[in-house]
Amino acid sequence: MKKRKFFGVASSVTLAGALLLAGCGSQGEETSGGGSEVEKKTIKVAHYFAEEHPQNIALNEKFKKMVEEESNGELEVQIYANSTLGAEKEFYDGVRNGTIEMGIPGLIMQSDIPKMGVPEWPFLFRDFDHVKKVLNGPIGEELTADLDPKHGVTPLAWSANGFRMFSSNRPIESMKDFDGLRLRMPNIPNYIKLGESLGANVSPLPISEVFTALEQNVVDAQDNPIATLRSSAYYEVQSDVLESKHMFSPNIYIINSKFFNGLTKEQQEIIQKAAKEAAAYEFDLLEKSYEDDKKFLQDNGIKFTTPDESFAKEMLDASQPVYDEVFKENDWAEELVEKIKAE
Repeated sequence: MKKRKFFGVASSVTLAGALLLAGCGSQGEETSGGGSEVEKKTIKVAHYFAEEHPQNIALNEKFKKMVEEESNGELEVQIYANSTLGAEKEFYDGVRNGTIEMGIPGLIMQSDIPKMGVPEWPFLFRDFDHVKKVLNGPIGEELTADLDPKHGVTPLAWSANGFRMFSSNRPIESMKDFDGLRLRMPNIPNYIKLGESLGANVSPLPISEVFTALEQNVVDAQDNPIATLRSSAYYEVQSDVLESKHMFSPNIYIINSKFFNGLTKEQQEIIQKAAKEAAAYEFDLLEKSYEDDKKFLQDNGIKFTTPDESFAKEMLDASQPVYDEVFKENDWAEELVEKIKAE
């Protein structure tokens, strides 16, 4: 009898231990071969680009692959394209409050952090090499310095949306063609100011609403790099593109600082390395895709207009009120612009 009682107690202890281990496994902890427990972490990455855009391609082919392989499965990356987790403001706020681990926004945070708006000031960059030299150097670090202390997000890498151009449902061949043009632009002050300075009637809309607004003739035109015109199928509801290159739009890889600081040093290094490699790959894809995108759009009925020197200068001159305003509001702005132009 004593032996039977002893056997029963031992069985209960064994069963309880098994249940405890099963409970740990259900919470996402995995036991390694050495017996130590490692918690598997999921990184949700949100952005607003279409599935076919270089931004999404780079995230899948480089960032996700590198992070999952180099972390030996300790980190899982889930990518949410095409505003699946909300429009830009919603997913950026999600990264700030930690409900989303990572995001690839544009420069929506510039309303609180003015220096983040600098790269999108009009006619500031000469070409892709100039952009990369500025953003990947000390100036880029200066621009992002307040992201963590003010918004609780850690910058990882600059990537490219590209040089913006105007697409429209009629040709834009001179300054007078902007008069009365119903132009969609992001709800960002320097964008709106530029559109108004050119003579257009600006309608601020999130990117998730652009196609419908064009299709229903709520607006006549929009501005984006032509990679977006192709991947988001705006060419189906537009007829013309003005190769204005009036502004460069970067994107930035950001991660919730609390989440990032809770990772091991090795995991942080893996994410930083993967972000930089994916962003560099995306820059390269976007730059190389321009002629291919242009041919695709032309084959689908889009007419391209390249502004001559006179028209280009008129657009540049028309943008001066944007600079007058930012110089008045920010005592550091004029010096920073000169530094960028000197690079």
